[in-house]
Amino acid sequence: MTTTKIKFRIGAFVCFVLFGAGTIVGQPTGKKVQEEIKASSKQTEVLTTEKSIVEKEYLERARKNIEQYRKGDASLVFVDADGAPVKNIQIEINQVTQDFLFGNLVFDIAGIATKEPYKVDEFKARFKALFNFAVIPFYWNGYEKSAGNPEWQKNQAAMEWCLANGITCKGHPLAWTSPAGTPKWLLNLPEQTAAELLKARIYNNVIGYKGKINIWDVVNEAVNTVSWEMAMNDKANNNDLRYNVKGITTEQIAPWVEQAFKWAYNANPEGNYILNEYFTLAIPDVRDRFYQLIKELERRNTPISGIGIQAHEPREMWFSPVEMYKTFDLYKEFNLPIHITEFIPQSSGKDITGWRTGKWTEDAQAEFAEQLYTLAFGYPSVASITWWGLSDKNIWLKGGGLLDQEYNPKPVYNRLLKLIKQDWMTKNVQLKSDKNGQVAFRGFFGKYKIEITKPDGTKQTLDIHMSDKETNQWKFNL
Repeated sequence: MTTTKIKFRIGAFVCFVLFGAGTIVGQPTGKKVQEEIKASSKQTEVLTTEKSIVEKEYLERARKNIEQYRKGDASLVFVDADGAPVKNIQIEINQVTQDFLFGNLVFDIAGIATKEPYKVDEFKARFKALFNFAVIPFYWNGYEKSAGNPEWQKNQAAMEWCLANGITCKGHPLAWTSPAGTPKWLLNLPEQTAAELLKARIYNNVIGYKGKINIWDVVNEAVNTVSWEMAMNDKANNNDLRYNVKGITTEQIAPWVEQAFKWAYNANPEGNYILNEYFTLAIPDVRDRFYQLIKELERRNTPISGIGIQAHEPREMWFSPVEMYKTFDLYKEFNLPIHITEFIPQSSGKDITGWRTGKWTEDAQAEFAEQLYTLAFGYPSVASITWWGLSDKNIWLKGGGLLDQEYNPKPVYNRLLKLIKQDWMTKNVQLKSDKNGQVAFRGFFGKYKIEITKPDGTKQTLDIHMSDKETNQWKFNL
């Protein structure tokens, strides 16, 4: 698909909208974001001199939680053909996959990039080296530009590559009242027909991709955009109108969100269905509004299986660790996995707002990324963290990539590579079985290769999967 990037100004703020044969990727304008921030009167202020102390305390707490909650104890017992223990076996233990989901977009190789795919093999190598989770695009306005003709083929190669390489896929999103979620041809139809087509879209995708895509952002930005019925009345597909939710109540939002989740669940009861939202880390009013919506959906027995937190609004904000954990603590009540769904700190040179001050340099981007990943991974309810774009070659926010435009790693890529693939994986553990033929170790949850060297010098490789809330005990007959 050929796309053109059009730049326009709103006051002093520059917005980017991607157009491609009718595709509009809608987000609130920069002006709207700033208005929302100014309207919030509950921002937590911490004196600058105290911030380094607060950061240290929260990071120490997170690291203790990582050790306690992201790892488990394992026991291996080796016996011979007669069931007798085999002692003094040399054992090397290496983790090969992680259960926690570290994700990014594969839009660049899924047919919606702003240009023809660039250095595809290098993109794949950089992606696979760091991530085990991929977001596949399902924006309705681009996925089905003409009625009845979904362009599913554009996603196929990217999805199949992910699956062949052990990368879990998530579809994003099924329902959204941004212009990106309501193609204009839909708005020309009777409202009841449009509702039936939304139902059909959800059923078709969830059933059709079952076994390949089992995780979905079902409804996107429900408390920051208008309800489905309001969107259907807006025949102009007006972005500013869609993001004007002043006076809109939870009772107006909940019914259409509930219905979308129930359609998804009925299509595949084994799927994982996420409600995704922004501003929750930055604006307590929105955080509470999102909480009230989830509470109401819970009352309605809506089959939500995950809470999505976008971590990019306001776009230049360094989020407060205090507000992050307040957010996590609030939503923990629902006993649902929390997903950091859209994280994109930048190296644009713009001013940092919020918790820190300064400029968004490559070093600041790397430091903030390490801080947020540590805090999120160190909170037991968090199940995934997704960065919103791999390279500055094709990125939503300028300088938001982990790689530069030629796919060379920026400092943030190397920082996360060390964190995710070294610090948070259990590697090169050397042990020897005791007189009972047993070894024990503690490691991060995921799949492992166990290489044993028998007393006669022969080697054997065994596979195990350490899982949370499991006993993680194995007995092997050699």
